[in-house]
Amino acid sequence: MQQSEKVSIPRKPEWIRVKAPVSQEYKETANLMKSLKLNTVCEEAACPNIGECWAKKHATIMILGDTCTRACTFCNIKTGRPDQLDPHEPERVAEAVAKMDLAHVVITSVDRDDLEDGGANHFAEVIKQIRKNTPNTTIEVLTPDFLRKNGAIETVVEAKPDVYNHNLETVPRLYSTVRPGARYFHSLRLLDTVKRLDSTIFTKSGIMVGLGEEKQEVHQVMNDLRAAEVDFITIGQYLQPTPKHHPLVSFITPDEFESYATTARSKGFLMVAASPLTRSSYHAGKDFEKLKAARLSQQNIAV
Repeated sequence: MQQSEKVSIPRKPEWIRVKAPVSQEYKETANLMKSLKLNTVCEEAACPNIGECWAKKHATIMILGDTCTRACTFCNIKTGRPDQLDPHEPERVAEAVAKMDLAHVVITSVDRDDLEDGGANHFAEVIKQIRKNTPNTTIEVLTPDFLRKNGAIETVVEAKPDVYNHNLETVPRLYSTVRPGARYFHSLRLLDTVKRLDSTIFTKSGIMVGLGEEKQEVHQVMNDLRAAEVDFITIGQYLQPTPKHHPLVSFITPDEFESYATTARSKGFLMVAASPLTRSSYHAGKDFEKLKAARLSQQNIAV
C-alpha cells in the first residue's frame, strides 16, 4: 500500500453502535476526573461504553501517566517518553473512588518500561490507599506484562487485589503485528505466577476478535488460559481507532460471540463475558459478584 493511499475504517454494524454520552452523571464523572487530574482508559482508549459506564459513575482509572512506552497497533493511547511519576496520584485515586462511592474499582495503567519496577510499587500504593479510604471497595487491577521487571508481579500480588487482570489481547500468531513489544507466553506465565503466589486472587484475561484470528486459534487461547488456571475470560470486538492502526479484518456477529462464550464455559472458566461491546472492565463490579458466587458454588460441589 502506498503512503498516499487512504485507508477507510469499515462502517459499524447496527449491533455495535452506541449513543453519544450526554447524561448529567456522565458530565459529573468527567468533571471529577478532571478536577483530580486523573486519567481514565475510558477516554484515552476511546472506549465505546464510556457513556453507559460514566452515567453510572463507573470509571476505569489509568495510573502511571497518559503516555505509554509501547506501540501496540490496536491501542489509541499515545506513545512516547512518559513524565515522571506523580507521588500523590495514589491518594487522588483513592479520593475519586470514595467520591464515586464505588463498590468495585478497576485500576489499569500504561506500560512503563522506563521504570525499574515497571510501576508495580505504584500499583501497590494505589491499592493501599483505596483500602485505607474505602476498605469495603473491591479492587481489580489490569496490569502491564512487567516484561523483564523482576519482582514486579510479586509486589502487586502482595498488595492483595481482589482480581488480577492481564490481557493477552490476541492470538499468538498476531503478536508480531498487534502487540510487538510483548511476548505471548510471558503474559501467560504472569497469569500462572499470580495464581501460584496467591490462589485466593481471581485471575482474568481478555482478547479482542476481528483482527484476523481464526476460530481454532481463539479456542487454543482459551485452553492456554485454563492451563494457567485463569478464572475469567473476556472477548470483545476490536474497533480500529484510526486508519493508522491495525486494520479491522471482520466484525464478529452476536451469534459468533455466543458460540465463543459457550465454548469458554465448557472449558471451565468461572466467568465468561463475550459480546461485541465487551471490554475488560465493562460491568466489572457485577461480574466480580458472579465470580465469587461461582467459586462458592464450585467449592460446595467439591465438598
